Amino acid sequence: MDEVKNVIELKNVTKDYGDFKLDNVSFAVPEGTVCGFIGQNGAGKTTTINLILDIIKKDAGEVFLFGQPVSKDTAALREDVGVVFDEMGFHEFMTGRDINIMMKNIYKNWDEEAFFDYLKKFSLPSKKKCGAFSRGMRMKLQIAVALSHHAKLLVMDEPTSGLDPIVRNEMINIFREFVVKEDHTILLSSHITADLEKIADEVVFIDGGRIVLAGNKDEIMEKHAILKCRKDDVSKVSESLIVHCEVSDYGAEILVNDRHAAEKLYPGMIMENAALEDIMLHYINAKNERQR
Repeated sequence: MDEVKNVIELKNVTKDYGDFKLDNVSFAVPEGTVCGFIGQNGAGKTTTINLILDIIKKDAGEVFLFGQPVSKDTAALREDVGVVFDEMGFHEFMTGRDINIMMKNIYKNWDEEAFFDYLKKFSLPSKKKCGAFSRGMRMKLQIAVALSHHAKLLVMDEPTSGLDPIVRNEMINIFREFVVKEDHTILLSSHITADLEKIADEVVFIDGGRIVLAGNKDEIMEKHAILKCRKDDVSKVSESLIVHCEVSDYGAEILVNDRHAAEKLYPGMIMENAALEDIMLHYINAKNERQR
């Protein structure tokens, strides 16, 4: 069996801004996977992505792309990385044709034919100024550029934020198609966890600059569950199983960190699947309550 290669790997990475610290962050993104990078706004997602892309410099730790440290020969590594940010990085007066000319001088592997094919596929006019594009069209333009220099890795920061569900679903299909080809890899930062449930293989959950959970998405979702019981029964649940508990007039809702153990110990209690959003919110609320 072939050894799994990590396309992205962070080891004990720290970046301290004084008022915010990315604290000892470690995780890996295996080749041929979609990794969902989740967390609330201000959790450290964009800072982490900027460190991976060598846009900002780390204070400590190691960052690797395709097995190579990003501090060495980063320009060559970037040839294989397509980047899509929340905001479009092109001047608003530029057309698709202008962007094509510019990109020919940036990427050695720029594929002009592929770029115009993607513009057609995404229904993007090549002669229209991109400043007149809708948000969805701007995202598609960035993706067209990212895919047209034969990138092996797509790094995307909130690409579906602010888009309507139909366009978001179209984007997800584009990402899925990309990954199926030639063991391509995606790191997809988003706070829209429902999108990631559809497409992600791996999940990294960051909060307050620290990694809370990282691993296979299905395993994380299978391991966690929502246990529902009466308020009086909360004390019967082992504290070692409780991530967070919310009590209301109608009863209690508990996120447990070991579904199978909880099912064996409390067969009379209701156990429901936990969505990624449930898991994220319960961990965040648990941390906030500890800090009060």
